[in-house]
Amino acid sequence: MTLTLDPILRSAGIDPTDIQAIRHAFVERHEDTGESGIHLDSTDDEVLAYTANQSASTRKFPADPPRFWLVFIREGGDRARLWSVVENRGETSSDGLRRTFDLEISDHLADLRNRLVIGWRSPRARRLNGPTAARYPVVEVADAKPIPFPGFDRIVLDHERLQAVMREHRYAGWRTALSSVAGIYLITDTSDGRQYVGKADGAESLRQRWSAYAANGHGGSVELRGLDPSSFRFSILRVFDPVTPTWEVDEAESHFKHILDTWKHGLNRNWSASEKRGMAMDVTTHRGSHER
Repeated sequence: MTLTLDPILRSAGIDPTDIQAIRHAFVERHEDTGESGIHLDSTDDEVLAYTANQSASTRKFPADPPRFWLVFIREGGDRARLWSVVENRGETSSDGLRRTFDLEISDHLADLRNRLVIGWRSPRARRLNGPTAARYPVVEVADAKPIPFPGFDRIVLDHERLQAVMREHRYAGWRTALSSVAGIYLITDTSDGRQYVGKADGAESLRQRWSAYAANGHGGSVELRGLDPSSFRFSILRVFDPVTPTWEVDEAESHFKHILDTWKHGLNRNWSASEKRGMAMDVTTHRGSHER
């Protein structure tokens, strides 16, 4: 049975009736209009701007185009490789000959960008409606080029990239590394600079802990509920062997909360029992020094 584009779209939450597919070809200049085209070295911004400029003729382009546009680049024969899914946010201008649209690159099918290849059966067509495109066969899903793991002390991720690390094949090596350690991590809310120190210990690896943040933004942490995770930046302060005693990880967590002052000026609110005992010991020691 031939795999078509339809189940891939639906698994990404895209209804085929809510899309159109566009196929670009590399061309320096269009003979019919004299307009510049795109080429192999065109940037994403250039391809997006090129896609946003369409004919004003409703015979060539829909009067009311759908929300999502699947943009492909023509390869040899009938092959078309996915460049990106873009979201149409409406027409912004028209001079009677050309119309310009406000387009934004979407996260939909982001893990298949430059990997998914379909068979484009209509050689002359540069645009297809969604239901027609959904019936086209998938001829290749190329392996994603792996992204080397940078090392624990060099990880700095925003929430969107954290989600990609936990989902995409090209980050498989990262997930393996994060699965192998417990540790202390830092979340910085870049909107106001406040910080949150957290830990993964015992049976919970850093991968498991960060997977929770990728899923819902707050990871179950009461202090982070209600905040916008798109402003979060994730990094690692220290890693431990998974068999490290819990008390040792707790002490390290308390240390970083103290030196970063995340209780008073950050996002940490709840003190663990060991942290409370430590604070009580500090107070007792402080009083004893005065008594002497």
